Amino acid sequence: MQLYGSDTSPYVRRLRIWCAQHTLDVPYQHIDIFSPAGRELLLQHTPVAKIPVLVDGQQRIYDSTVIFEYLSQAHQLKPLHWDERNQLTTINAANDSGVELLLCQRSGFDTTQDTLFFNLQHQRISQCLGVLEELLSSGKIKHAYVLTSLFCLLDWLAFRQLTDFSVYSQLHAFWQQYSREQLAQQTDPRKAE
Repeated sequence: MQLYGSDTSPYVRRLRIWCAQHTLDVPYQHIDIFSPAGRELLLQHTPVAKIPVLVDGQQRIYDSTVIFEYLSQAHQLKPLHWDERNQLTTINAANDSGVELLLCQRSGFDTTQDTLFFNLQHQRISQCLGVLEELLSSGKIKHAYVLTSLFCLLDWLAFRQLTDFSVYSQLHAFWQQYSREQLAQQTDPRKAE
């Protein structure tokens, strides 16, 4: 079994932390997905050209949520219930919009322009953070994978300077507290660049 990904990816980081929390032996290999060699390696394992990807014998799994489900089933760990799946979908939606904005910035676009695409991404991030603030405040986010995914989203948004979430006091406090955890520090994307 091999997990491929990037040290700066929040989707990869959440899996690395969650696997370590559950003492799952899932070897990890960093690849630079923007280098020719890294791109070639990525495309050898996944037609969707996205990270993370898990290779388990002949089985290939292409998405962080599906990898989580695969590993949970393989190790007989508690699956997500429907509310937790919605929480994770909210986290993923904000993360996906952040990735879109980062790729646009790296492609030379000014993502602060008043354009439909950029406005929708910023709106989605803000909307999702508001919902996550409410869920966290009411104690509804409890599953370890969802909490880890939330931290990885927040830390990645801070790392990439994509939004100021300090206005969400519960999210900001959660991020600050989780940042002190050993696994959070060991997987800090700032160390990779």
